[in-house]
Amino acid sequence: MQELTYPYDGELILKKSKKLKKALLESRTDFLEKRIAVLGGSTTHDIIRILELFLLEQGIRPVFYESEYAQYWQDAMFDNPLLSDFAPELIFIHTSNRNVTDYPSPGDTKERVDELFEGQYAHFQVMWDKLADTWHCPIIQNNFEYPYYRLLGNQEAVYIQGRISFLNRLNEAFYQYAREHENFYIHDINYLSAAYGLDRWSDPLYWHMYKYACCMQAIPDFAHNLSHIIKSIFGKNKKALALDLDNTLWGGIVGDDGPENLEIGQETPMGQVYAEFQAYLKAQKDIGVMLTVNSKNEEENALAGLNHPEGVLKPEDFILIKANWEPKSQNIAEIAQELTILPDSLVFVDDNPAEREIVQMQVPGVAVPAIGTPEQYVRILDHSGFFEVTKLSEDDRKRNEMYRANVERKKQQAQFGDYREYLLSLEMKGTIRPFEPLYMARIAQLTNKSNQFNLTTRRYTQGEIETFAADAGYITRYGKLEDRFGDNGVVSVVIGRRGRMEDAAAYRQGGGAVQSLGASADGSVLHIELWLMSCRVLKRDMEYAMMDSVVEACQACGIGTIMGYYYPTAKNAMVKDFYKAMGFEKTEETDTGVTIWRYVIPADYTPKNTVIAVVSQ
Repeated sequence: MQELTYPYDGELILKKSKKLKKALLESRTDFLEKRIAVLGGSTTHDIIRILELFLLEQGIRPVFYESEYAQYWQDAMFDNPLLSDFAPELIFIHTSNRNVTDYPSPGDTKERVDELFEGQYAHFQVMWDKLADTWHCPIIQNNFEYPYYRLLGNQEAVYIQGRISFLNRLNEAFYQYAREHENFYIHDINYLSAAYGLDRWSDPLYWHMYKYACCMQAIPDFAHNLSHIIKSIFGKNKKALALDLDNTLWGGIVGDDGPENLEIGQETPMGQVYAEFQAYLKAQKDIGVMLTVNSKNEEENALAGLNHPEGVLKPEDFILIKANWEPKSQNIAEIAQELTILPDSLVFVDDNPAEREIVQMQVPGVAVPAIGTPEQYVRILDHSGFFEVTKLSEDDRKRNEMYRANVERKKQQAQFGDYREYLLSLEMKGTIRPFEPLYMARIAQLTNKSNQFNLTTRRYTQGEIETFAADAGYITRYGKLEDRFGDNGVVSVVIGRRGRMEDAAAYRQGGGAVQSLGASADGSVLHIELWLMSCRVLKRDMEYAMMDSVVEACQACGIGTIMGYYYPTAKNAMVKDFYKAMGFEKTEETDTGVTIWRYVIPADYTPKNTVIAVVSQ
């Protein structure tokens, strides 16, 4: 929705929130529903109202629990039946510098300042620990914005008695806690208030009149920024950039002006602007963003432009380069297909409004920001939050390398007439093991990202993943795959719950019916609650290797039957008959397309994988 795309009109969003919500709810049906508890140290109603819009825009339909005014600590620390019944899947703690109760005074000693700091930090740490132990779900905590006045003037951050110094110290303690706790995230309102303008943000009128921690006009920016973290946690980040070239990565038209006359580099102010933008884009690779080119150009000219000696980006920085005269909408579709991602994982960056509109109309789901003038490119892309970092795994950092290796695999495939011979030529090695601490974050990340190859599309937090791993009533498996072109990292996840055959009825109903089932360490049937695989390893027989591992685990603990479930969505039709291919028998299909499958493990089970060397199991 254009009204919610940065740069947006915050006043319009505040005024038309009901109309925008209605339009968003009517625009799609495949929302990911999540229960979000908002524990506030100030008024939170309008934050929730606007946050809901940005989450709906991201495909997340939130259900909110809102604490009473300034009751965040009490809700966290003491039993609250309403919160317990709500069972949050994410908790947001909305506090600000107004919730710091004991600031130092100018005459305080270092010992007294330390005592005040320890007391204030302990107030929050004990709350976070209690929430984490109780709910095992992601927690988002505001840091502290600066106060709107400085008693000590420019020395406010220098003297330990200054409020800015004190808040900086608390913020750093918050950051350290976040570094040490993987399911804990900081919402950086200190940066946000500075970007908005601290004098406007902290207008005391809104605190004294309404108990708002920021002015009303800043709430859209607050909610938009917070939504970035939430959608990233729940796997709604974009994955790749599709970049125009002429007047986007450099000034000028390479086919007309020649590469030697392009405006890029340190010789002119505008050349510096384009060089800075290229440097920003190149840095995206370090957080796992894939770079591609989508340009109307002769490929020879495009490569000449990318090889400009003053350019930061070079041809080897891009996984795919689509430089031709085909419609850019067609190129976008081909880029998605070749990367084995959905078009809604792409961000199209082009200076031409006409090209942006065509892509937006022809390829639904692609993000198409209005990037403005070259001086605004970095700010608009950055504030849009397409690639918000909540977890930065080794797999993320290697994503460009992994997908580039996939391109090489496709070239290799073209040399073989027999597909099995091609698979053997890859010299694949698989690691399939029960969930381990080293990969918990990546496993949780996968459950929230994978859409096309996900049989039940269930999503789990890292805390839930850790619970499954520790419960003898569950069989868990993760799979890594590498070959002679590179390491794909963790690419497949299976979670099976031990139970009885009668439990299949609850899986038919889904939702709360499944949640009410308990796992049994001596159950004779394994119910597959999640089976997913990254699409970058499709048709590599990894699914057969995972099947073999699950069967072996079942045989080791006396399980004779495996039940599989397929819940159809708009994105996972490709796995509709997956269980049939694995040898399961379909036992039921509902009016809504849910299918139930049964596999009775034969005594003489023959492994299905014949091309991957599983090195640890």
